[in-house]
Formats: sequence, structure tokens, C-alpha cells
Amino acid sequence: MSFETVRVIMEKEIRDALRNRWFLVISALFTLLSVALSLLGLSGLGSFGIAGFGRTAASLLNLVLLIVPVMGLLLGAMSIVGEREQGTLVTLLAQPVTVNEVFLGKYLGATAAMIATVFLGFGASALVIAKYAGFEQSGDYLVLVLFTILLGLAYLSLGFCVSIFVKRHATAVGVALFIWFLFMFLSDLGLMGTAMVLKLSPGALFWLVLINPAQAFKIAVIGSLQKSLEAFGAAGLYASETLGDWLVPALSAVMAAWILFPLLAAFLFFRRRCVE
Repeated sequence: MSFETVRVIMEKEIRDALRNRWFLVISALFTLLSVALSLLGLSGLGSFGIAGFGRTAASLLNLVLLIVPVMGLLLGAMSIVGEREQGTLVTLLAQPVTVNEVFLGKYLGATAAMIATVFLGFGASALVIAKYAGFEQSGDYLVLVLFTILLGLAYLSLGFCVSIFVKRHATAVGVALFIWFLFMFLSDLGLMGTAMVLKLSPGALFWLVLINPAQAFKIAVIGSLQKSLEAFGAAGLYASETLGDWLVPALSAVMAAWILFPLLAAFLFFRRRCVE
């Protein structure tokens, strides 16, 4: 494998992302809302003196759950299918490059673009907080940034699966948005309704949570910041009692699995299609 070739393909993927209107709009929205939530939290600083990195991290949690998954899905879903539909992927593979180099370069490029967006949004927010409230609880903020990157990579891998399994650009976007809506439904209200209808035990409900990377992200972040999962009711208490200090590492492993297994499936199917 030539790392120079991987670098060239990676840079091309970053340029393609910067020309993608969907990606630019979502990135701008994420940055603006991150700063707005920081300013909103700081608005009570003079009266209460409690605004800072810790409080802002908690307020940004729902913003991340709303925007980062759709950003990762769309970025991944449009990465390969667009070039295949235009015929440029065939031209690229006809060059002295390997399938592995193409896939790795495209995934690393999409990863770099997504991480840059996360850093832009959180960085702008951090500058506002640091200026007016100092650096207290900045560690909590960094925890949120780290888990946000893992969440984005999980959905990026799912997006790559979509991009490789479908044949048209419009279909890829539609499937990506459907997956986003599906996982949004399998959030708090959806899980609560499912638990009530199926009369699930706290243990069964907790394991059901793990089929949604967004919920694994949410529990991991709250468990890291608050050290308590009482907000999740019986399922949260079950998780705390069962896993104890291993809760956050276990959920981190779950998110890593959400990154690696869809990515592996996408890679294997991509190789198979290229060989055919």
C-alpha cells in the first residue's frame, strides 16, 4: 500500500466535502448553534455564576445528538455512490491504485472533514466560554468532544455502507435520512413506548439501548459527566449496578463496534464490487 496515494485520495475527499452543500450547511448550523448555546448559558453568569464548560457540555449534548449523526450519515452516503454514478470511480480504479488505497483514502478524508467540523463548532464555543467564564470543568468539555467524534465516526461508517450498497445518489441520501429518523425514533420516547408495549425489564431495556449508537453515546457522556444515570430510570440504575466503573469503557467499546463493523462490511462489499 502506498501512503502517498492514500494521502492524495484523502485530500481529494476533503475537497469534495468542502464543495458539498449539504455538508457546508450542516457544519455552519452546528457551529452557529454551538456558539448560541454557549452564549445562552453565559447569559445567567452574572446572576448565578454557574455558567462554564461543564454546564455548556450538558446543554450541547442534545445538539450533538441532533446534528452529528445526520452529518456523518450524509457525508458517508455521498462519498462513493456519487463518483460511481458519474463514472469517475471507474476512472480512478483504472489508475495504478489498489482498492484498499481508494477505500482508505476516502474514509480518512471524510473522517478528517467531519472531525474538522466538530473542532470548529466546539472550538468556537470554547473560545466564548473561556473568555467569559474561564477554564473550570474544561475536562468535561473535552469528554464531550471525544465522544462526539466517536458518534460521528459510527454514523460515517453507516453512511459508507449506504453509499456502497445503493446505486444512485438520490437513493443514498434518502436511505441516510431514513436511518437518521429511525435512530431518532429509537431514542428516549421510542424506547419508552417500546418498553411499555413489550413490558421489558430494566435489563432488557438497557441492552435494547445499545442497538442505537446515539443512546450509547448519551449514556456514556452523562455517565462521565454526572457519575449517575438516575435520569434514565430503572435502565440507568441497572446499567450502573451491573457495570459499575466499567460502564463508560463498555459503552466506548460499543461505539467502537458501531464504527468498525459497518466499516468492515462496507470495505468487503466495496472490494467485491470492484473485483466484479
